[in-house]
Amino acid sequence: MQICITGHHVEVTDAMRAYVHKKMDRITRHFDHLIDAHYVLSVEKLRQKAEATLKVRGGDIHADAVAEDMYAAIDALADKLYRLVKKRKEKTTDHHAEEGRRARH
Repeated sequence: MQICITGHHVEVTDAMRAYVHKKMDRITRHFDHLIDAHYVLSVEKLRQKAEATLKVRGGDIHADAVAEDMYAAIDALADKLYRLVKKRKEKTTDHHAEEGRRARH
């Protein structure tokens, strides 16, 4: 999986890059169908914004978060992405197969 991190009106430091990778580990641990991820970190006046687009099999997952601090925005974004990825994973799981196994026993 390839992770691309870009900045818009902000210089992406090594610490920010490492923080994004650390937060991304939580998502990749639970969902291994990620193809690539593109993060955009931006500053608009006093708003710090973090956006991400994850390419997964079957479509894209997009989320964004705004906060006073860039690290808080990255945290909020990671939580949103985790919820969306978990939802996508639950949708792709075939729940009817388990019902069929129970009926046979």
